[in-house]
Amino acid sequence: MLRMILLGVGTAVPDIDRENTHMVWVAPSGLLLVDVGGSTYQRMLRAGLDPLQLRGVLLTHVHADHINGFAVLLFQLALVGFTGPLRVYANAPTLALAQRVVAAFELGQHQVTVEWIELQAGAEVPLGDPDYRLTTRQTVHSVPCLALRFEARASGKALVYSSDTEPYQAGIQFAQGAAVLIHEATTATPFPGHTTPHQAGQIAAQAGVERLTLVHFSPRWTMSAAQAIEQVRAGGFVGEAEIGREFGEYTL
Repeated sequence: MLRMILLGVGTAVPDIDRENTHMVWVAPSGLLLVDVGGSTYQRMLRAGLDPLQLRGVLLTHVHADHINGFAVLLFQLALVGFTGPLRVYANAPTLALAQRVVAAFELGQHQVTVEWIELQAGAEVPLGDPDYRLTTRQTVHSVPCLALRFEARASGKALVYSSDTEPYQAGIQFAQGAAVLIHEATTATPFPGHTTPHQAGQIAAQAGVERLTLVHFSPRWTMSAAQAIEQVRAGGFVGEAEIGREFGEYTL
């Protein structure tokens, strides 16, 4: 069984209830982080996970709220005896930035062995897991950014994460038939590179997903949770809809 735990569901500016949006996949072979927030090590502990079981980190894009804790996480792992190897997956510009950030921190003796793996949009991520596959899709954002589709090979059941994006037709196709669509809902009105709750509802309806979870969300920037769900319904989605919860859990 593969579990996914939301470690944060907020926007670039955390609030008292929401950390930057990032998540962790829990498989028998170990943990895979998707993006790194400002308190990821602590968040893994609060989720009941052992950070020493971390096997990989996938960074979706270069923006600070998705990568800001990466070098600090490596430092923390080294301090507790983690030596690696740790696989780090990202597109070319994100991989380059991550390497520069780690170098700037001058970690010295506190090193973790990292295997840097460049991802091409549309390709399968080499997880080395026979039971699950992970594919990517280029989103429509202000920088190159990757959406993710985790799929159980036996059942075909899928969970899709939109990452940061405005609505686009290929994204609807990428999410087609997913059991769960975790979609950003950053703004109340249409804004380049991001999605509104109403637009997320339209995407979920057109993709025929079973469940929609809104993340990258803040009532301060968007609207109340109740209003957001109303907007999802106005977009035409009739399935299960919710605002993402810190430490909310999903299974494949």
